[in-house]
Amino acid sequence: MAVSLREYRARIKSTESMKKITRAMELIAASRIIKAQQRAQAAAPYARELTRAVSAVATFSNVDHPLTHEQEDPKRAAVLVITSDRGLAGAYSSSVLKEAERLAEKLRGEGKEVDWYLTGRKGEAYFKFRQRPVVQAWTGFSDQPTYDVAAEIGTALIDSFLKEQGEEGDVDEVHVVYTRFRSMLTQEPTDIRMLPLEVVEGEESPGDDEVLPLYEFEPSAEAVLDGLLPQYVQSRIFFCLLQAAASELAARQKAMKSATDNADELIKKYKRIANQARQAGITQEISEIVGGVNALADSQAGSD
Repeated sequence: MAVSLREYRARIKSTESMKKITRAMELIAASRIIKAQQRAQAAAPYARELTRAVSAVATFSNVDHPLTHEQEDPKRAAVLVITSDRGLAGAYSSSVLKEAERLAEKLRGEGKEVDWYLTGRKGEAYFKFRQRPVVQAWTGFSDQPTYDVAAEIGTALIDSFLKEQGEEGDVDEVHVVYTRFRSMLTQEPTDIRMLPLEVVEGEESPGDDEVLPLYEFEPSAEAVLDGLLPQYVQSRIFFCLLQAAASELAARQKAMKSATDNADELIKKYKRIANQARQAGITQEISEIVGGVNALADSQAGSD
């Protein structure tokens, strides 16, 4: 019993140490979530107004821009998958990868080949383990993305999209798979088609009392689109990265809180078992003492 008791005390000590680590990680994630949410909220108005500007230009200029041109028979699609650099975030990365696999299966069913673009070490490790080719990967910023990284990713995707069909590395569509931050308890894996741009705002017919606005483009509608559309793509990618960062931190906080609670339950269980083992040991020792006393008394009575 003494050996068993020592084992349980060692387990209690190690579990308490683990609990301190998970509790600290939970508090760190909780403190970073607020900043991540604020960054996503701060980027939302810019992305919204840029979308309005792009919609206005594309709707009223009647210009067939390369980024809005849709191939009649698309053969290849690029899929950007946004995962995390670190683990201990529950099913965050696995849910995104599962959504990416579902999208890839859908695209293949439409007769399109898939080129993979990745962010985050978890996604990179997933594809490397399965020995699947990746066109390009970016890592080291999943919980604190910057616009420079989003611009680099957007430029790489736009360059692939603008290549002539049949040229090496060309794609006809660009999709992004990321985790949308709904609330602290809900994060939803989502896929969107980034290119070719689908602009629908402003296409509805006006009412009787509405007047269509008139737009003038300087120096030209083509030049305005050339300047706006890359920024539009980059800003949307940046917004997806910010949403994914907030989702990752929320998932990590939830996972670490669950781990801390489980450690509490485990410590209680080990303490209960250790107390039972200690009581059993005490009972056995008392029984041995009583048995020895009785045996001694019997031997003395026999000698008399």
